[in-house]
Amino acid sequence: MITRASLFLLLSVSGLAASASAETAVEINRNSGAAGAFEAYLQCVPYARQVSGIRIFGDAHTWWDQAEGQYARGHLPRVGAVMAFSPYGNMRLGHVAAVSRIIDSRTVLLRHANWSEIDGRRGQIEDNVRAIDVSADNDWSEVRVWYAPIAGLGTTHWPVRGFIYNKAPGFLPPAATTVALRSSDDPIGEIIARRLRIASAR
Repeated sequence: MITRASLFLLLSVSGLAASASAETAVEINRNSGAAGAFEAYLQCVPYARQVSGIRIFGDAHTWWDQAEGQYARGHLPRVGAVMAFSPYGNMRLGHVAAVSRIIDSRTVLLRHANWSEIDGRRGQIEDNVRAIDVSADNDWSEVRVWYAPIAGLGTTHWPVRGFIYNKAPGFLPPAATTVALRSSDDPIGEIIARRLRIASAR
């Protein structure tokens, strides 16, 4: 009899585990019982591909360049778009995360995998977690991201190349999302911008 754990092991050996759905991986995780040694480990790329519908393969740091000519790219968040992180520090292969909600001009919620350690393990899914733009020009070139072990935003300013939209090249986000909010409409964003201006002036 083939158990869930042995099935996942076979998929891993055959190279198919990376393309298995996140739901399948989570289901195996929850039901493997004593076969804990074979718990699923989900990378960011297959999960971003699944939730965004953007059919790009390869390491996360290659997505931005691969998207050229295939998908529209830009520097404004849009629900369903993929935020493409540049390699930085120990994150040598970059990272990709899908935007699930836009809160304001400086804050979005993300869906991604293999970011935080959860229950002592990496390779986990996190849905609707916060990321804030900390770039001086509000161009989303640097972000801080929710990190579960500290139950808050991490302190690292992660470099971001931009957003990949599941649209043909030439697409621009709707006008409503491209107009910057006034300071009075986005007090949190204004506070961040003010602090960054003060820090850069020192």
